[in-house]
Amino acid sequence: MKTASRTARSGALMARAERLMPGGVSSPVRAFGAVGGVPRVIERARGARLWDVDGNELIDYVGSWGPMILGHAHPAVVAAIAEAAADGTSFGTPSPREVALAEVITTAMPSIERLRFVSSGTEAAMSALRVARAFTGRQRIVKMAGAYHGHADALLVQAGSDAIGLPASAGVTAGAARDTLVATYNDLEGAAALLVANDVAALIVEPVAANMGVVPPTPGYLDGLRTLTQRHGALLIFDEVITGFRVARGGAQERYGITPDLIVLGKVIGGGLPVGAYGGRAEVMSLVAPLGPVYQAGTLSGNPLVMAAGLATLEALTPAVYAQLEDYGASLEAGLTDAAAAAGVPVRIARVGSLLTVFFDDDVRFARFFHAMLEADIYLPPSPHEAWFMSAAHGQAELAATLEAARRAFADC
Repeated sequence: MKTASRTARSGALMARAERLMPGGVSSPVRAFGAVGGVPRVIERARGARLWDVDGNELIDYVGSWGPMILGHAHPAVVAAIAEAAADGTSFGTPSPREVALAEVITTAMPSIERLRFVSSGTEAAMSALRVARAFTGRQRIVKMAGAYHGHADALLVQAGSDAIGLPASAGVTAGAARDTLVATYNDLEGAAALLVANDVAALIVEPVAANMGVVPPTPGYLDGLRTLTQRHGALLIFDEVITGFRVARGGAQERYGITPDLIVLGKVIGGGLPVGAYGGRAEVMSLVAPLGPVYQAGTLSGNPLVMAAGLATLEALTPAVYAQLEDYGASLEAGLTDAAAAAGVPVRIARVGSLLTVFFDDDVRFARFFHAMLEADIYLPPSPHEAWFMSAAHGQAELAATLEAARRAFADC
């Protein structure tokens, strides 16, 4: 059993942080609210490993919530950032790396004929919806219950009567949420009913739901959404902030063979630095200023350091890397399934490529599993409905250590 002395510095730093920041964190899930206990304060990372301020070495399955697909501090990415920083950290002007990264993305995802870089997934989703409303001349949008597309007001909603959006956060007005309709993921009939009954500007969906745990699309679901939105004059927006360049080089749209009208990107295209992008059909994106009447701007959009990190990351994502990620994911899934069965613990494991979630029958059991894994120096997402992220830096040593820890953790939970 690990002792509190092994996390004393993390505890002390979190106590200081709580006096300075809400909950001591800059994003809520980091506070361990779903699992209890004191968060680890991470000092450095390399490959598939983290080191906390107490010197504990952890195998990481958070990966900064997705962008570290090559592993932490990948030499090519670090070198690209250093080279870019030596030229200046921010220009507020066009830059060569911005053009180069746009070319790489549009080549990998032909459905993106034009794109705009922003600084976060929230900005990207918010902006894509604004463009969709302008293009269609309609107000209402459809999102899925439990899906997270950033913290813009219109997207922080939950279903009310007749699936009309109601504020899901204090500070979000009823007016901001009123035009957001809520469907159920993988329920094609429910989405159809909303599109039939309303003039909908756009339907936004994670093609693989990954913010309520990994939930793959059922056969025909994404094709059905494509058909429905075309039939009813709405735009189909794929939120590929998580799946883009992760479940395939061309994202989920490549993996499932679906062409959306607009795409929202983030995570991997910044190589670990803050980034987002939205893009799609040229006729739709031509509405964005300065070409059209849809205003959107950002001082740090297209930041040269971010563009350099993204270019280095995408250049390293070869077919061999994707095959390695798929193999590791399949081995981890099989090993976890066997370990849970041997311990008699009822779980459901869902995986798409290098995204995986172990769903427990109750959150208390997950919290026990989480802390047992953490005691064994395996760092999992501190919430029962989040994706585990694997990287190209995870190898046989990490797999063996993870499965050995899981066998013990399942037995104890």
